[in-house]
Amino acid sequence: MNTVNLKNLKDEELVRLYIETQKNRYFEEIYDRYSDKIFRKCYSFVKDTARAQDFTHDIFIKLSVKIGTFKETARFSTWLYSITYNYCMDQLRLIKKRGEYELNENFDLEAEDDGEDYELLQMKTVGLKKSMELLTAEEKAILIMKYQDDFSIKDIADTFGLTESAVKMRLMRTREKVKKVYLENFAFVALIVLKVILFLKK
Repeated sequence: MNTVNLKNLKDEELVRLYIETQKNRYFEEIYDRYSDKIFRKCYSFVKDTARAQDFTHDIFIKLSVKIGTFKETARFSTWLYSITYNYCMDQLRLIKKRGEYELNENFDLEAEDDGEDYELLQMKTVGLKKSMELLTAEEKAILIMKYQDDFSIKDIADTFGLTESAVKMRLMRTREKVKKVYLENFAFVALIVLKVILFLKK
């Protein structure tokens, strides 16, 4: 099987072939598909390129050890991202324990153009990102998994070892926490900006 054919294989087929043959080319194809994605997810947690690269390297080492346990009960990407989130959160707990630095959130909130001015949209985005900084690593991970990576409730529950009802409750509480912080600290500022913009347009 040549390299061109590898590109046409599904993730799960590649994993199956690697487990059966232990040939590096199958694992290398998986690495090529996911290394950048895993790096970006690690970077979103630590906002440090070198550390994110170290995390990515360690995660693929873990993957090489654990790949034989993949059962195809979920998509491979979901399974790999679960490993990634668990690893990042474990490392962040160690970092926090050592007091190296506080987590700098990089949750990707893209504002849609719904007729509002760019300045106001920027203000909202900054406010939401600042609100996210007050969440725990677990709360951030759950939000990112649900709204950025499209994890199902069941996938999140399996990742954290929780019941689906517990995940739903945590999502609800975390959304409310972000909303409360945003409204208390940033919505008023955004309103003032909007009023200034409207005044200047008169």
